[in-house]
Amino acid sequence: MLQLTFLGTSAGVPTKQRNVTALAVECLNPYIAGGTQQQKSRPWLLVDCGEGTQQQLLHTKLSLHQLTAICITHVHGDHCYGLPGLLASAAMSGRRHELTIIAPKAIAKLLESVKITTELHFPFAINFMAIEDVLMEQDGTITIALDKQQQLDIAITPLSHRVPSHAFTVTQTISQRTLDTSKLIADGIPASALWGKLQQGQDVDTEEGQHVRCADYVHDNQLLTKIIVAGDNDNPGLLAQAVVGADALVHEATYTSDVLARIQAKNPEFDPMHSSAQMVGRFAQDNGIKNLILTHFSARYQSFDNPQSATPNMGHIRQDAQSTYQGNLWLAADFAQYVINGAKEGEADNCVQYLGSVRDNKE
Repeated sequence: MLQLTFLGTSAGVPTKQRNVTALAVECLNPYIAGGTQQQKSRPWLLVDCGEGTQQQLLHTKLSLHQLTAICITHVHGDHCYGLPGLLASAAMSGRRHELTIIAPKAIAKLLESVKITTELHFPFAINFMAIEDVLMEQDGTITIALDKQQQLDIAITPLSHRVPSHAFTVTQTISQRTLDTSKLIADGIPASALWGKLQQGQDVDTEEGQHVRCADYVHDNQLLTKIIVAGDNDNPGLLAQAVVGADALVHEATYTSDVLARIQAKNPEFDPMHSSAQMVGRFAQDNGIKNLILTHFSARYQSFDNPQSATPNMGHIRQDAQSTYQGNLWLAADFAQYVINGAKEGEADNCVQYLGSVRDNKE
């Protein structure tokens, strides 16, 4: 299970209602006794870190001590200008353990320049993984072991934008080994230390000489949740392979189709290379994506939802997407939260649950 908290949903510049791009992805483990673990113990990822992201985090209960990795889709400022400040705050808050950063090589140069010019010191190691190297040497995939039960695989897909941009496919795998105690008792194998060895995957012999096979009494279960978070991109079709089996797609929808056409016609020599809501909706429909969350909206679109209004607003974005898409659609707002549960068999169409705004959820 993955919980998304949108920390910024504006494109290019912030507005009074929306900060620039950032998305927190928390890793929830439903196998923890009593349900999902407390928020303070959940590992989480940050995808993009626009200016002001650390200020947005203050409205949440997310801790920089639990931050496992930061993924930067591309070098445009609305996706990365907040990174040096956030890292500096992590240092000042007492973080000491390693932090992984997955980003274009240029981001390493940015951080090094800030460190030199501002005498910034990080008391924790940074494991910087350049996207260019990962694509060449690791087939575009990074594996992060969160604990004995939980693993993240982060796959990188190149996109189409004015600078190299990328999507991150985040696949969470949670493994649980359960012991069939009822069958053990029925077969005359009472509770003892042998049960523990069986659950650890070992075959055992009872005092009576009975050989007990682990495979007969232990079941290995896996919960898989897969999402794609795309950076700026004017060709959603590049994600055709990545979205196979995905529970949800998070993609930019900077403009409506009519506004994008007007921008391109006004200045043929400059293409913003962004997607319209209609483009993303068509791609999602054609590729069987059941759950689509749109974000990264141009500042021209106001936050209210009224397609009849002459003022550009979220109603126009929604209408544009729904002209080509009939699945489950959400338009993200700052502090909106969603839980994505890919573990519920037979409920793939409804595996995304909107939780409301983080400001309203006082956990």
